[in-house]
Amino acid sequence: MSQASIKIGLVTDQTGALSFLGIANANLARLVVDEINAGGGLLGRQIELIAEDSATDDKVAAAKATKLVKGDRVEVIFGGIYSSTRQAIKGSAVVQGKKLYIYPEQYEGEESDPLIFCTGPVPAQQVDPLIPWLMKHTEARRFYLPSADYIWPRVMNKRVRAAVTAHGGSILGEEYFPVDHADYRSTVDKIMSSEAQVVFNTTVPPGVAPFLQQLYEAGFTKRGGLIVCPYFEENLASLLPAEHVEGLYSCLDYYQAVSDPFSTALLRRYDERFPGSAKFTAGSACTGLYRGLKLWEAAVREAGTLDQAAVIRALDHARIAEGPGGAAEMVPGQHHLRLTMYVGQVQAGQMKVIENLGVIDPNERVQSAQ
Repeated sequence: MSQASIKIGLVTDQTGALSFLGIANANLARLVVDEINAGGGLLGRQIELIAEDSATDDKVAAAKATKLVKGDRVEVIFGGIYSSTRQAIKGSAVVQGKKLYIYPEQYEGEESDPLIFCTGPVPAQQVDPLIPWLMKHTEARRFYLPSADYIWPRVMNKRVRAAVTAHGGSILGEEYFPVDHADYRSTVDKIMSSEAQVVFNTTVPPGVAPFLQQLYEAGFTKRGGLIVCPYFEENLASLLPAEHVEGLYSCLDYYQAVSDPFSTALLRRYDERFPGSAKFTAGSACTGLYRGLKLWEAAVREAGTLDQAAVIRALDHARIAEGPGGAAEMVPGQHHLRLTMYVGQVQAGQMKVIENLGVIDPNERVQSAQ
């Protein structure tokens, strides 16, 4: 191919507190781009992936997004894990750069911009089905909400509170801490004395490890308490002591135990190329990144051009028949995906799928025209 390559950008946390997730994102992007190029590329051209390290620092993420837009002149930007990182990338790439941005992580929803598409689950797909399922299957009614202090936990907790109270339960406590908070003993004491049956955890790395350790040491699960952590997946299950997370529930769009042929084959290709600790998981945003890349590819092919407005029109209804965890399709006008969702649980140190919740709509608001 003699034409210049098509440049696309990725901003992800390859160092810092989220590096165990960000490295997996970078790996997955390389795998998908290489497979597209091996199949002949896109519009007769090869794709060039420019992966930038945001170092788990939102200021760095914003600067790297500016570089990709102004310096590298990429066609689209992918990436971000924390919601605050999404907002940092948005400021540089979308607000200032007017560039198409695809955000791959499960998050709190409510992002609404003509240039942003979100390819991970939102509260309507995690909280809304999981809470009534959990209350039905465990008869738990009393919840406590320890949380990191930023937008994702606060919005998630509003949805948890609404779902719990709608089904006859109650919230006994709701607390917020810096993401790197390490001493949760006073909160754990409150949890233990409150007779809470469920801890719905939205503390995040690096703070989540000490919280789960202190909750375990206090005997919460030994007395029959349940832990829910909506983003929990195989990377975290392998990094944390098994006894700290035994029985923990989560709700995501994919687990490695999902055994449809496509998901199994994709995981095998990833593991063969990138063996080691940076696992292909949903909580890391790998699944959303896979979908984002393939949906963008499908949109460009349909549009027959890289013209951003034409690609956005095609992306608004793009779908992939196969993906990790199942098919995925944009709900026209919403810029979010209809996804198959699963309830997972840690059993003997492994993430097991204990319920297929089926295909669930994101129920996000319709975008205004660009």
